[in-house]
Amino acid sequence: MHFIGAGPGAADLITVRGRDLLARCPVCLYPGSLTPPDLLAHCPPGARLVDTAKLTLDEIVGELVAAHGRGQDAARLCSGDPAVYSAMAEQLRRLDDAGVPYEVTPGVPAFAAAAAVLRRELTVPAVAQSVVLTRARARSTPMPPGEELAAFAATGATLALHLAVNRIEHVVAELVPHYGGDCPAAVVAHASQPGQRVLRGPLVGIAEQVRAAGVTRAAMIFVGRALAAADFPDSFLYSADRERSTQPGSLPGPPP
Repeated sequence: MHFIGAGPGAADLITVRGRDLLARCPVCLYPGSLTPPDLLAHCPPGARLVDTAKLTLDEIVGELVAAHGRGQDAARLCSGDPAVYSAMAEQLRRLDDAGVPYEVTPGVPAFAAAAAVLRRELTVPAVAQSVVLTRARARSTPMPPGEELAAFAATGATLALHLAVNRIEHVVAELVPHYGGDCPAAVVAHASQPGQRVLRGPLVGIAEQVRAAGVTRAAMIFVGRALAAADFPDSFLYSADRERSTQPGSLPGPPP
């Protein structure tokens, strides 16, 4: 059983390992409209293809358990990377109970693909050295205590919000007191896909852009000074002042 990160949408952004596993699994479960047809073309001829968009958790796990019972290897495609907002945890818990073994193959996460579209590094020296991956409170599973947007915003870190575009006004209202209305913000919808949309501007005003563009799904929201940083020091990583070892494979000593 293989849980495979399918990447952000473009068929060629799956890993080589993920592609090769997909090509030898006679059963593939995939997330409906989030999976491009070109990606499913890697499945072997005659493979059982199961769209999970309208299935319950128990039905999905039932398909995986049934494949294992038939002695078949199954691929469970997860959009982006399985480590983030993939609902993999509850599937693995049920497979553990059923005694079904599995492996996990990472994929290109949505936030990384969206940052690449923006052509920005999210961690800029002396500006932001942390990235917070989170979402907005909505009708879905409640946020745990202490994980409110305001708590993360108080750190000044770059925020990357999943599953929040339909709560964009709420997001802006919570973040403006901490980042300021002029803080750079960006929304990337359908990153790496043909219908890709990119919106940029100050935090105050980004919600109006989102509504005017009709963006309602498959979007990442970024907020933070790193998105437009220009006057910052070079990283120590490649500094001429950094001591470098002449021994192959050795690590340099600590900075002075």
